[in-house]
Amino acid sequence: MDNIKILTEGDSSLLIVFGEEISPAINAKIASVVRLMREQHIEGIVDVIPAFASLLINYNPQVLSYRTLRERMEALLSLDLDTQEAVKRVYQIPVCYGGKYGPDIQAIADHAGLSVEEVISIHSSCDYLIYMLGFLPGFCYLGGLDQRIHTPRLSNPRLSIPAGSVGIGGSQTGIYPMDSPGGWQLMGMTPVKTYDPKREVPILVNAGEYIRFIPITGDEFLQIKDEVDRGTYKVKVSSGEV
Repeated sequence: MDNIKILTEGDSSLLIVFGEEISPAINAKIASVVRLMREQHIEGIVDVIPAFASLLINYNPQVLSYRTLRERMEALLSLDLDTQEAVKRVYQIPVCYGGKYGPDIQAIADHAGLSVEEVISIHSSCDYLIYMLGFLPGFCYLGGLDQRIHTPRLSNPRLSIPAGSVGIGGSQTGIYPMDSPGGWQLMGMTPVKTYDPKREVPILVNAGEYIRFIPITGDEFLQIKDEVDRGTYKVKVSSGEV
């Protein structure tokens, strides 16, 4: 438990702070703790909310006391979290880059001194770690964007960005899960709904998992969108060791 702190957050929440930096190693420890908690099915836990370097646990004090929860977490944190078996789940998210779906992709390329094709190749060439969810339901804070295509946000944010838009804002990339204002540079769009309140599990992904962007054509976009609207499309998920 070196450098890990357990703090009280109100009368029904406990906060575990794993460090002061954003890193894949810390995120992996948080993911291990979440996985172990789910396996143990601790009665009284209401929700677990992972962040960049912390984990907030909401609990029902009428079912689970703070003392008992703290003791359970101390025991769990005493384990060697780095050796816990982890499976890397990678969601393959199809994206149509450029054109009407990505109006800022040329600006991103110009800022990087690259061609549009090179920007697409770089953006779709790695697996992005989902550090946390927030801002909007299903909005993923992703790590791993290649420094070559870091791009400043727009000086004048848009009043409305359509759901599914994929963009870059500074050193981050991500997907807008619903229509909303925003200042990220838009490079493409996915027909996949990362958030759908009508779905049994509304949010598609979880913190600690990964996303890989898969380039598709405009025709493929329309075909997948039709399947999504009919409820027949299944996002491809690959797995392997972290």
